Amino acid sequence: MTLHRSILGTIGDTPLVHLGTLSARLEGDLYAKLEYLNPGYSKKDRAALAIIEAAEQDGSLQPGQPVIELTSGNMGTGLSIVCAQKGYPFIAVMSRGNSVERANMMRALGAEVVLVEQAPGSVVGQVSGEDLARVEARTLELCRERGAYRADQFLSEACARAHYENTMPELLRDLDGKLDAVCDFVGSGSSLGGIARYVRDHGLNIRCYAVEPAGAEALGRQVTSPESHPIQGGGYSMPELELLDPALLHGFLSITGEESIQAARELARTEGVFAGFSCGANLAAATRLLQSEERGSRIAFLACDSGLKYLSTNLWSDTPQHEG
Repeated sequence: MTLHRSILGTIGDTPLVHLGTLSARLEGDLYAKLEYLNPGYSKKDRAALAIIEAAEQDGSLQPGQPVIELTSGNMGTGLSIVCAQKGYPFIAVMSRGNSVERANMMRALGAEVVLVEQAPGSVVGQVSGEDLARVEARTLELCRERGAYRADQFLSEACARAHYENTMPELLRDLDGKLDAVCDFVGSGSSLGGIARYVRDHGLNIRCYAVEPAGAEALGRQVTSPESHPIQGGGYSMPELELLDPALLHGFLSITGEESIQAARELARTEGVFAGFSCGANLAAATRLLQSEERGSRIAFLACDSGLKYLSTNLWSDTPQHEG
């Protein structure tokens, strides 16, 4: 075992698991990269560390300066860990529509969590585009008031670079280069953006697919007024994602909330992989691909975050509990 000098050394190099039971039902192979085994239980830990280290290197973040970011919970958790280790106060701004577990985890890690009320007509447990706009407005207010550094996950090239330099090389290493396709649920677009750039720059014959919530396909259908949906962490962002070039993608898949939920539950029951909504969406998308144009392929996807973050939601229970 490796001895790490701090918890930050455990970020990345996550395990890749062959989903043998599910693959046996299909023509092809499914592989899940367990990003929920990062210390903050999500893939966003990679981006959080990359943002802060890049800001330290270019001088845009000063010693002891507060850091602020809007979050559905995962980036905020990653930044809570990174900022605490490096001595920066962290303020997470989040909609009340996101799961209470993620707010509680950030508080436990030392963050100040500012919860923003949902827009009139929004569904509890689902975050709409209007909800996100309210969170953005409050983030900008607090950034000015506190003199904080904005860790902008939608614009920071460091986020995509973390997946370009680490996530994709790890996948290729663990599969000995034998990979046909990758699909990933799109939030900020940084993980799929970094992966797709790597494929392009290295001339690889690997197809990259974007996964989006049905009714909120900012990329696949250019939906500008997305419907609310239960797949927390994506589907309510702007159509033009700075970190993801749609021209590098082979296709777009729309997944309903119900498909995501059922796939996540099946993944937990059959493979012991206890992951969140977005991983369920990724599995549903990868399964659809193996039943159609990618029949016979080896497809990898990210288990983006842990199912533990959604115990109060309808991911695991038909009678969810919603708290603030």
